[in-house]
Amino acid sequence: MIKRIFDISVSFIGLLALSPILLPVIFLVWKQDKNSPFYIASRVGKGEKLFKMFKLRSMVIDADKTGVDSTSSKDDRITPIGRVIRKYKLDELTQLWNVLLGDMSLVGPRPNVKTETDLYSSVERELLSIRPGVTDFSSIVFSDEGEILENEEDPDLAYNQLIRPWKSRLGLIYIEHKTFFLDLKLILYTAIAIVSREKGIKLVVRELNSLDVESSVLQVAHRSEPLLPHPPPGMNEVVSSR
Repeated sequence: MIKRIFDISVSFIGLLALSPILLPVIFLVWKQDKNSPFYIASRVGKGEKLFKMFKLRSMVIDADKTGVDSTSSKDDRITPIGRVIRKYKLDELTQLWNVLLGDMSLVGPRPNVKTETDLYSSVERELLSIRPGVTDFSSIVFSDEGEILENEEDPDLAYNQLIRPWKSRLGLIYIEHKTFFLDLKLILYTAIAIVSREKGIKLVVRELNSLDVESSVLQVAHRSEPLLPHPPPGMNEVVSSR
């Protein structure tokens, strides 16, 4: 109950406070091609219920019809203003509307498309037991997701081999240890990471260390070494096709 009241209060105040930034950007997105400045995407929420997630549109119209779900930083579907939106995570701010509506929470496992959740192992399905969030551990650790995938021939497969195994583990760790105080810390760490990703990651690693998580997770969370293909939680083999 406290979490929901906090979500409503912060999302409402946040939308009002951020309107001087959001409104001009919304206008610029509309001006570039005279189409809707919003990308309304279907995502899987709590209990595997589908909901419409609101994001500032950073790509060309109908970009999702190409069949590619994962986006690299060099994706030619990204518009010029879209690159600015992605750099400063402005597309995430409109998700506060989803928080206000109750589809999402401020903190929780990041929502995914159905084609990805259909691939979840029985262990990963625990990620769908709570409301998805605007931010969590993985949002900071993998804030450079576009850069990770930029030179990959198949971004979707690379996502499932390199990012999904750890993103899912970090989401499961959050669910296991979630508290209101942890939510507050993750919101703070996210704000710090926007200014300094290095400092944000250090804070996340320190937090994960205090939770006594597996050494392999800590090693990846440091992001000091290249990511290698790894099986998702609940699976014994690396994903080989998608």
